[in-house]
Amino acid sequence: MASKSSSPWWITLLGWLVAGLLCFPIFWMFITSFKTEVAAVATPPQLLFKPTLENYADIQARASYFTFAWNSVVISLGATILALVLAIPAAYAMSFFPTKRTKGTLVWMLSTKMLPAVGVLMPIYILAREMGLLDTRIGLVIINTLINLPIVVWMIYSFFKEVPKEILEADRMDGASTWQELRHVLLPLALPGIASTALLSIILSWNEAFWSLNLTTFDAAPLTSFIASFSSPQGLFWAKLSAASTLAIAPILIFGWISQRQLVRGLTFGAVK
Repeated sequence: MASKSSSPWWITLLGWLVAGLLCFPIFWMFITSFKTEVAAVATPPQLLFKPTLENYADIQARASYFTFAWNSVVISLGATILALVLAIPAAYAMSFFPTKRTKGTLVWMLSTKMLPAVGVLMPIYILAREMGLLDTRIGLVIINTLINLPIVVWMIYSFFKEVPKEILEADRMDGASTWQELRHVLLPLALPGIASTALLSIILSWNEAFWSLNLTTFDAAPLTSFIASFSSPQGLFWAKLSAASTLAIAPILIFGWISQRQLVRGLTFGAVK
């Protein structure tokens, strides 16, 4: 007799079906990267073909993949670290020293995510130009920090709210300063949540394309710009575009797969409260 806690067979089947539908575009992109340009646009699509590595060789000869990848790493990590440095004190203040405006501030911060990026493109472009931040890593670090900061603050705030206030009160009675309280008590208790937040921030920064395409040309261009470079007036080279996309998403896919348990825990226990 089946356990009461086990799911019906059709739920399991539906789960696999949805997973297959979500993963199929990635699978198709991957196999297309090993086709010739003629085979990539063949109708009907070719499932059996002779694989080739010429697309990967061509894109590496055209542009250094590792230069773009290094820019993505620096920008993603830099934006995440800066966002955490700004978000942790803000979340600490709003969690343990709330005012009547705290909830309104949190809602306002989250509402900025609803603003279309193109609506502020011109003022930000002009500011970046005047400050000498066009096509620089620090410029993209600042932009990605500002984009992700509302989500980072919200997630850390939700994790801080889970920490019992009695622990902090006992620490204060022992004479701990605010910095000692934050460093030795609060951060260790909320470390899993902060790690989950950092993982999500890295993924969001890695996938950011709009500002990368509009604020960089080559020197600070990340992998999102690397993919876009394979679109030309002559048309889309699907096989090469698939190879470039595979190389661009492979690091973050592997990173996300390794850290999926920690990421899911952060999203389900913190961000949705």
